Amino acid sequence: MGLFDSVKAALGIRAEADATRDADPEDLFGMSTAYVTMYADLDFDSVGAAALCFSSVDSTDFADTVDEIADLLHAGEEETGTEFRFHEDDNGYSWVVLEDGDEEDLVTSIHFAADTLVERGYGSRLLAAVFGFARDGDRAYWIYSFRRGAYYPFAPRNGDHDKQLEFKLESVLDGELTVEPDKEYWYPLWPDRRGGHPWE
Repeated sequence: MGLFDSVKAALGIRAEADATRDADPEDLFGMSTAYVTMYADLDFDSVGAAALCFSSVDSTDFADTVDEIADLLHAGEEETGTEFRFHEDDNGYSWVVLEDGDEEDLVTSIHFAADTLVERGYGSRLLAAVFGFARDGDRAYWIYSFRRGAYYPFAPRNGDHDKQLEFKLESVLDGELTVEPDKEYWYPLWPDRRGGHPWE
C-alpha cells in the first residue's frame, strides 16, 4: 500500500475514530447551490459526475440494501436519465458512481443512496460523497465527509495537490457549505489510476 493509498484509507479509519456526529445525508443538499457558485464565481463547471463512497459489510442484509439502492437508482434513471454504476477501488471501498449533466439530479441521487444506507442502519459505513468540477484542464472536487459532517476541497495537480486553489475554494464556499475547519482532515482522495477521478 503506497502513501496515497494510506491517505485514502485514513478517510475511513481516522475519521471514524474522530467522528463528530452521525452521518446526515441532508447535508448533501448544500451542494445544489454550491454548483452555481463554483461556476459563477470561479468558472468551474461540473464534470457531470459524482460518487458516494462506503465500506461494505459481508452480510445478506447489506447486500439487500445495496440491491435496494440499485432499484431506487434504476427508477431515477428512467425519470431523470441519471446513469449509475457500482465500483470497488483498489483499497476495497465501494462506490456508487453517478453521471448526469443536471447537477440537481446528481445531488438528489447521491442523497437517495446515502439515505437508504442510513435508514437500513448502515450510516456508519458511509465515508464520503465526491462532487467533481473542471476549469481549463484543471480539476477540483468537493468532498463531504460523513464522519466529520463537513465538506473540504481537493484540487489534484501532477501527482500533488494545489493548496492555493484549495484555499481559494474554501474562501469562496465557506458559509455556503459547512467546510471542515481542521485541515488535518482534508484527505486527498487519489484515484486508482493517474488522470482518473477519485472514484476511478
